[in-house]
Amino acid sequence: MARDDYVLKKLRPSAAAFQLLKDESRLEGYWMLVTLAEGWASGSNRFLKRGEVLYGAWQGRDLVGVCGLNIDPYLDDRNQGRVRHLFVSAAHRRDGLGRMLIETVIDRARQHFAVLNTRAPREAFPFYERLGFELVKEQEFVTHRMKLRHKGE
Repeated sequence: MARDDYVLKKLRPSAAAFQLLKDESRLEGYWMLVTLAEGWASGSNRFLKRGEVLYGAWQGRDLVGVCGLNIDPYLDDRNQGRVRHLFVSAAHRRDGLGRMLIETVIDRARQHFAVLNTRAPREAFPFYERLGFELVKEQEFVTHRMKLRHKGE
């Protein structure tokens, strides 16, 4: 599929379509969308702080991907952002949707943060490294980091 087959919009994980994607992620053994839903429901993470956003990728009426940006909650540095809860439906992998979501998050992060972190599963290391993230060793909550230049620098 082409990138223009998808529409990225800010997402509220209370949408009915989110439940289907969350169920798919759980069946694959991933918990990130469960964590996202719990944080949203409890109010502990609604993506409302400076620079934060949660995107959903839609194909027609189907939610087929999710990716968020938070101030990194594991570090005491408001200038470091964090990629959160990236998940793409199996039927839409390897067609550029994950890249589109991450590139959108990177563009947003450049406006607010000096650094963008993530903690990726090992199978996603090559994906992040192709996008320009550098491997970080010996940090419990960060596997990859991208140093950002703010727009206009």
